[in-house]
Amino acid sequence: MKDKQGLSRRDFIRNSVMAGGAMLLSGVLPSKAGIPVLTDTEDSDLSEADELLRGVSDIHLHAAPDSKARLGNELEFARAARNAGYKSMLFKSNDFSCHDRAYLIRQSLPDFEVFGSICMNRVHGEKVNVFAAEKAVNTTGSLCRCIWMPTQDAVYQNIRYHGKKEGVPVLDDNEHVLPEVVRVMEICAEANIIFATGHSSPEESIALARKAREVGVEKCVVTHANSGIRKMTHDQIKRCLDFGAWIEYSYITNLWGTGTGLPDFERMSDKEFAGFARIAPEHSFITTDLGQVGMPHPVEGMRRCILALLENGLSQQQVNHIVRYNPATLVGLSAI
Repeated sequence: MKDKQGLSRRDFIRNSVMAGGAMLLSGVLPSKAGIPVLTDTEDSDLSEADELLRGVSDIHLHAAPDSKARLGNELEFARAARNAGYKSMLFKSNDFSCHDRAYLIRQSLPDFEVFGSICMNRVHGEKVNVFAAEKAVNTTGSLCRCIWMPTQDAVYQNIRYHGKKEGVPVLDDNEHVLPEVVRVMEICAEANIIFATGHSSPEESIALARKAREVGVEKCVVTHANSGIRKMTHDQIKRCLDFGAWIEYSYITNLWGTGTGLPDFERMSDKEFAGFARIAPEHSFITTDLGQVGMPHPVEGMRRCILALLENGLSQQQVNHIVRYNPATLVGLSAI
């Protein structure tokens, strides 16, 4: 689409952001340059990235130390995000807690909001571990702001990828939410932190959202509802919204595929991704889910995501809700 001067929407957005960058360089606004890009992806314009990313909260990304190779470590990513103007970050490890490390990172970056989380995978036992959840929310600093249901060890993931019904369950054979899962919901409600559905199936996620509302969880999150085998229909998403759930969309789906560090997944178009983001921007949010070797740096991934949303018709206010206000609120920060 062209305006009267012949500029495309993309050119208009980029030019507007560059104008903000010029203000940075002139000293009108404080500079936040210095974003490390650790892959061979195209170089980002740092002044552009700064203005696009100011105030962003990315509350789902992976970093070292971990049991898988990662692009960078948590301190490096946190420093890059702070320099880019982010408001906060929340780290996720499928195998280890990272809220304790968030406490240490804050000693090095006292002016930046860093949080951690814990996943109920097999490293914590063969079923959802209530004791581990209790200890996580009581760790020094109270920086565990999300408890995820099983991810890599989810029963649904094992069925789909390995053809075996094994792993850490969230529902019983009658499709009822298991007592230990309900107790973790109660822990999240009491601490006012996120209860996330992890790698549950779409139908499991709906059941979890329904039960979470009954329990009184205010921050039930349906994890990356646009992603891979967990990709939900718009109607399924709306059912979760009816139960008060928040919906997470992860932009990794638009960056993986042939020639990347995750070549076995089908890449989503920016148009389709924007279609998800439009469903209920007032009650959804976007993360990168990045940090894998061979994938873009998380800061670069978020920059691309915001550009893609604006270029595909979302308003600045909608973008503000899904990358700034809502994720900040979910980790306990003020929206503004």
